[in-house]
Amino acid sequence: MQISASADTVERARPFLRSLQESTGCAVHLAVLFGDELVRVDEVAADKPSRLGTSRLGTSLPAHGTAIGKAVLASLSAAELDAYLSRTGLPGRTPHTITSVERLKAQLVRVRRSRFAMDDEENEAGVRCVGAAVRNHTGAVVGGLSASSSEHSLQQLIALGPRVLRAADDVSAALGWI
Repeated sequence: MQISASADTVERARPFLRSLQESTGCAVHLAVLFGDELVRVDEVAADKPSRLGTSRLGTSLPAHGTAIGKAVLASLSAAELDAYLSRTGLPGRTPHTITSVERLKAQLVRVRRSRFAMDDEENEAGVRCVGAAVRNHTGAVVGGLSASSSEHSLQQLIALGPRVLRAADDVSAALGWI
């Protein structure tokens, strides 16, 4: 699985990332998959300094432990997902990271229904995220965006899901997807 982002993608996404950050106060990230890992390519920082600190653009992360990654994984066919899982396994990054194939697949079913995914301290202790996939002009998933916070409860972030989804759909439209 190889999904890439160009400078044009980042430029087209930026206004929607800023708008989402302004409406939520959360840090907002844009990420893509390179090989089997998620790579952060842009960020708009949160209003308040927090444990999120500054962005680690270019940092690669396992997809199964992030909201964006789960949104991207939810777009895969069953065969593609099984191939991904056999290549990568489900390494834990925190005590909350999903390390069970059955549990991940159950969560991806919910993500396919709602079109947004949650990360409840699965990638970084104390940080929660809600994310959604971004599509290009052909409808192919090219990455995703997320709102991240160490200040919001899981329920507060779930409530932000529709806003995050709307921002992802706006970025997708800017990339030519209808």
